Amino acid sequence: MELSNQHRRFLLIDQGAVSTLINLVINVVLTWLVNRSSSVIPLWGLKGIFTDLLASGFMLPLVSCFIISPIIARKVRSGKLPPLLPEQCPYFSWFRRPPWMRGVLLGTGGVIFGAVPIVWALSLGQAQPFTVNSYIVFKSVWTSLLTLLVMPIISWWALANASLRTHV
Repeated sequence: MELSNQHRRFLLIDQGAVSTLINLVINVVLTWLVNRSSSVIPLWGLKGIFTDLLASGFMLPLVSCFIISPIIARKVRSGKLPPLLPEQCPYFSWFRRPPWMRGVLLGTGGVIFGAVPIVWALSLGQAQPFTVNSYIVFKSVWTSLLTLLVMPIISWWALANASLRTHV
């Protein structure tokens, strides 16, 4: 069954586009704070691009699951967001898992499909160290794309989980 217009708008606009813009601002600030004392950011090393993207690829979905899941559950319980019908829920049962499990799964995907291929491509292309400003732009674009991909999934799973509780 197709999602209602309200659910589609919530998942794609509120949780996709708006979350991406919020995350963009947060990542600009965090990346600047962490790297402001450096002159360049190398590809490898403890403060390198590889380490930072691995950590971000895992932590962004994990932390987002912890933040968004209870917010969506409250919206469903209060009636501000209608629950999904059972046939609108995902076919697989990952949405039934606790937020930390959903976050670990999506975080692992963020590392495997988001961070590793980018670092691999940079390494193959023999990328030179980034200046701090260049890295802020690069990292902010990268985390924005990751957010745009994972937030609708995180939100759909959280909405399905909260909806399931209303149908029981």
